[in-house]
Amino acid sequence: MTLASETEAVTDDTHELISSRRVEGTPVYNIRGERLGHVHSVMIGKKSGQVAYALLSFGGFLGIGEHVHPVPWEILTYDVDLDGYTVDLTREQLKNAPTMRLDESDRPRRPEEDQEISQYYGTMNWWGL
Repeated sequence: MTLASETEAVTDDTHELISSRRVEGTPVYNIRGERLGHVHSVMIGKKSGQVAYALLSFGGFLGIGEHVHPVPWEILTYDVDLDGYTVDLTREQLKNAPTMRLDESDRPRRPEEDQEISQYYGTMNWWGL
């Protein structure tokens, strides 16, 4: 098996895996095609390797103390035509959604904080039952 050389351009919209570097900065749209923001980063369970949620930058400029919206990964759908993710949320729903400070996103979180995210979006906790 040989790997494609660095000079070869590989275009394949059917592959299942993507580098986190390629996810960061990807635009997020609502189902009407209105841009809501972009994926700042993804939060991944250290032990399970499961993506828990994407941190969605919504308005403003990122910086110290900036707030992001943790959005359960399972409600994002990749749209090839938009070259971005879509989510069935309005701007108002996103404004009212749970937030976290970006500069604290890597700190340990209490399960209740993550449960608030799941409850708001009507999803199962990222770690299961």
